[in-house]
Formats: sequence, structure tokens, C-alpha cells
Amino acid sequence: FISAHNGLPDLVQDHFSCCLCHCRSLEGLSAFGSLEELILDNNLLGDGLVLPGLPRLHTLTLNKNQITDLESLLDHLAEVTPALEYLSLLGNVACPNELISLEKDEEDYRRYRCFVLHKLPNLKFLDAQKVTRQEREEALVRGSFMKVVKPKV
Repeated sequence: FISAHNGLPDLVQDHFSCCLCHCRSLEGLSAFGSLEELILDNNLLGDGLVLPGLPRLHTLTLNKNQITDLESLLDHLAEVTPALEYLSLLGNVACPNELISLEKDEEDYRRYRCFVLHKLPNLKFLDAQKVTRQEREEALVRGSFMKVVKPKV
């Protein structure tokens, strides 16, 4: 379940990777308070995701999980990961991608990036793409209006 950058789980390590574990919970992660990188790709993590306070975490990848509620996730990350600079959410419903869903297009993804940068203004990379100065400026002005809202049925 746990792998550190030297292959041994250790409380002083700065890297944690849990891929293809089918994890639903991150219980026990609080013991790794000095983490700087956390890779949780290809799991079953969803909207109930709760991270402990990770003040040094600068890199978080949650690719290919089951996250649908973008705003709740971003609010939580803003609270518990103040040093976050790199975030990747590809392969989640919360990340609109025309390769995964035929209903999504490039404009949906642009709005998503703007909203994420509005909520997490310190990001330098989002989904493996560098954040541009233009994106950062747009997020300051219009980011709060870019929230994707689905109409109630």
C-alpha cells in the first residue's frame, strides 16, 4: 500500500505513492505530515476524500479516480495543502475532458482551469500544463463565475 521514494515506508520520507491499490480511504496518511509529493492515481477515491493537514505538500496527483464535486475538493485542498503548486485531476468527472466525454469540449476545460486557479491561486501546473500569466489574470477577474453547474432534473 505504501511506497516511499527509496522503497521503504518511513515517517521522514517526502514522497508517497499509491497507484492501482483501489483505495477508498486515506486513513493513516496523517502519520506522513511532512509529505511533499502525493500520487494517488488509479484508485477509487471519490467526493468523500479527506486529506490531513499537509503543510509541505507541493505536488498532488489524483488522476483516474471517482471525483465529481470539484468545488468541495478545491475548498478542502485550499485548507489542508497551503503549499500546493502542482495538481492533476485528469480522468475524473470533475475534470472535463473531451477525450473522456463527448459532451465536453475545449471551452469546458478552459473554464475548469479558470475555476481551479481561482480556488487555488498558487498553482504553477494544472493537469501537466504550466499555468500561464493570462490564465492567472483571467482567474482573478472571472474565476468565481466559471463554476460548472449542472441543472437539476
